Amino acid sequence: MKDISKIAAAVKTSTTLKVDALFKQMKADGKDVVGFGAGEPDFDTPDNIKEAAYKAIREGQTKYTPVNGIPALRQAVCDRLKADCDISYNANQIVVASGAKHNIYIALQALLDPGDEVILPAPYWVTYAEAIMMAGGTPVIVSAPESADFKITKSQFEAAVTEKTKLLILNNPSNPTGMLYSKEELQALADVCLKHDLYVLSDEIYYRLLYDGRKFTSFASLGEDIKERTIIVSGVSKTYAMTGWRIGYTASSTKLAEVMSNYLSHSTSSPSTISQIAAVEALNGPQEGIDEMRKVFEERRNYLCERINAMPGVSCRKPEGAFYVMMNIEKLIGRTLGGVVINNSDDFSLAFLESGLVALVSCTGFGCDNFLRLTYAVSMEAIKEGMDRLEQFIK
Repeated sequence: MKDISKIAAAVKTSTTLKVDALFKQMKADGKDVVGFGAGEPDFDTPDNIKEAAYKAIREGQTKYTPVNGIPALRQAVCDRLKADCDISYNANQIVVASGAKHNIYIALQALLDPGDEVILPAPYWVTYAEAIMMAGGTPVIVSAPESADFKITKSQFEAAVTEKTKLLILNNPSNPTGMLYSKEELQALADVCLKHDLYVLSDEIYYRLLYDGRKFTSFASLGEDIKERTIIVSGVSKTYAMTGWRIGYTASSTKLAEVMSNYLSHSTSSPSTISQIAAVEALNGPQEGIDEMRKVFEERRNYLCERINAMPGVSCRKPEGAFYVMMNIEKLIGRTLGGVVINNSDDFSLAFLESGLVALVSCTGFGCDNFLRLTYAVSMEAIKEGMDRLEQFIK
């Protein structure tokens, strides 16, 4: 038989989803395992959002919608971006898809030609590199050290630009680091984009989950010139605990929105009608629940970081947003833990899961070895138990 697509064959399994699947299988097998893998809130979707979905079903709102999303949802996205980020878009600049991950895939398909280069700061969310290559592009990794809070500088960015560079991908606040670029840091990167006429895919899915009173700056808010080159990616999954509803969206130039909509029309078409109607209620309805969830996350973050930094051999920076911690295990490299010689974070992750029954995500798939990602989108009880097991495992 002839070979399958070389592009498809090169696609790797999502590290985070693989760990989460293993965790869930171990739970199903009756093992007392604690999971820090999946990036989804452990809160339930608010009742008003669920009721909007029930109502849609009862009223028969179960037919196809416009490819780029129902008008009410696209307008709700515009209103939310204006209220939260002071950016003005109109409804035909919004494209709704089946989750923010889907929006990223569609945006890269719309932007990239084979051989185009994409600047990708590391550590990065594992899907970015794969999605770039699935679109025929080449990821150009720019590593940001822990000492710089995992953020790249203007000079690093500029040094990586070539005549083939088309795009910068920026996740702010970041998965997996939880760090946040300031307005001044964003402006420095924007200056490079304008100088070299580059697009920016700004993944802002965690923008409402910030801590210690920090303020968020959207990349598109830095001026009309940079807004024209920016594709904002966001959605309702993290902020409203709606991961399984699969609704994400982009805000971009009218031309890009049209191209992405055309692409959707010949692939998945529109997302679930019922989920779209629920998302309208999420964006337009009461917002108080977000701050309540954020406060819980902040409390968990504080406890988790305090416990990690009190243990010998591991450490972490306190994240400024999202709900992840990057744990540094460099001092444990070469040691034997759980009967395994720890040569990298993959070894640690596997040994800890097998011996300590705790699931963490190795950051080798995030372009950063000797670190592991932990989510604090799990209960405080689970965090305490997991940290107790970590402490015992290291000892």
